[in-house]
Amino acid sequence: MSTAPVADGKRAPLTHEELPAPRSFDDVPGWFYRTDLILFDWFLDRQRRIGERGDLLEMGAYMGKSAVMMQSYLRPEETFTVCDLFDSDAAPDEANGREMRGSYSTLTRRAFEANFLSFHDELPRVVQAPTSVVPDEIAPGSCRYVHVDASHLYAHVRGDIQAACQALTPEGVVVLDDYRSEHTPGVACATWQAVLESGLRPICVSGHKFYGTWGDPGPWQDELHAALRERGKCWLQWQEVAGHRLLLVGARKADAPPLPPSRHGKVAHGEPARNGGGGGGRKAAKKVAADLLPPVVTRALVKARGNGRK
Repeated sequence: MSTAPVADGKRAPLTHEELPAPRSFDDVPGWFYRTDLILFDWFLDRQRRIGERGDLLEMGAYMGKSAVMMQSYLRPEETFTVCDLFDSDAAPDEANGREMRGSYSTLTRRAFEANFLSFHDELPRVVQAPTSVVPDEIAPGSCRYVHVDASHLYAHVRGDIQAACQALTPEGVVVLDDYRSEHTPGVACATWQAVLESGLRPICVSGHKFYGTWGDPGPWQDELHAALRERGKCWLQWQEVAGHRLLLVGARKADAPPLPPSRHGKVAHGEPARNGGGGGGRKAAKKVAADLLPPVVTRALVKARGNGRK
C-alpha cells in the first residue's frame, strides 16, 4: 500500500484506497496506554458531570489516537481544535525540522483525517501550522482541557505550556506528554520549570503524562483518588514535590473505559464491533503502520503491543 517516491524524494499523496480504515480504537497507530485512557476518560467525564464549559485543544496529533478519544467528550456548542504540522514544511526552525524528518517524516494530514473519520462524522477544527500560532488561533480562557504532545524540544515545549496556560479556563486541565521519557529531557525541564516558576500545579502523573492546572488541584485530586480506589486494580501513591501534593497513578491492570467504536468494525450480525475485537483489523493496522510510519516507530508499536499495552 505504500506509494512510490516522486522525483524530489517525497512520497506521492495517498490515494483513497490507501487511507487507513481502523476497525477499532486499538488499530489507530500511536501511544496511548491504559492508565492514560482511564485518566483522560475520568477528567473529561468529570468536567461534563460538573457542567464545566469550554473548548478542547490538542497540540500535536500524530495519527489521531488521542484526538479520536477527546472528540467523544465534546458538547455540541464547543469546539475541538487540533494544531499540528502534519506534512507541512513550515517547521519554525531547523531543529524542529530535523525532529519532524527523523520521527514523523511519513505523517500526513490525510491519514489523520481518515483515522478520525473512522470514528466520528465530522473533523475537528484543524490548524496545520507550528504550535507557536496557538495564541493567535485560540481565544484566551476558552479551553477546559488541553493536551500537549507536539515537539519534544525545550524551547518549543516551554512555548506550548505558556500557550496552554493562556488558553485554559481558570480551573482547566493541561496534559503534558512524555514529561519523563529518556529521549525527551526538554519536556521534563519545561514541565517542572512551569511548576516551579509559572504557577502550574500538578494534579497527578502517570508513567507517560503529567496532569496539571493553574487552578486549585485539591478537588481534582481528592475525587480522582477516591474514584480510582473504588475502581480497583490501580496503584496509587501520594508524594510531595517542591511543596506540591502529587498523586502517582498506575492502572495498567484496571478495566479500560468505553472507547469510541469504529464505523469499520463489524460482527456477525452486521452491528458495529466493540473496540478490541477483530484480528483482521489489527493486521490491517500493522500494514498501515508499516506503510506510513518510520521503521523505528513501527518497531516500537509492535513491541508495545507485544507487551499487552494499549
